[in-house]
Amino acid sequence: MKIMVNGTPHEVAATTLSKALTELGFHDGRFATAVNEAFVPAALRDAQALQPGDRLEILSPMQGG
Repeated sequence: MKIMVNGTPHEVAATTLSKALTELGFHDGRFATAVNEAFVPAALRDAQALQPGDRLEILSPMQGG
């Protein structure tokens, strides 16, 4: 299915957020996720279904100074 990931279109086979993250290579590290502008905690990613056209945002903390 086609979804938007951080503003870029992607084709994924996954039907849940956790599976999409793995498919997209985000299986390691700490990051925040949102689907259609709604924050999804890590504990709920397995239960978060995805639909064609959904907008997924993945944010990683960065160090800086």
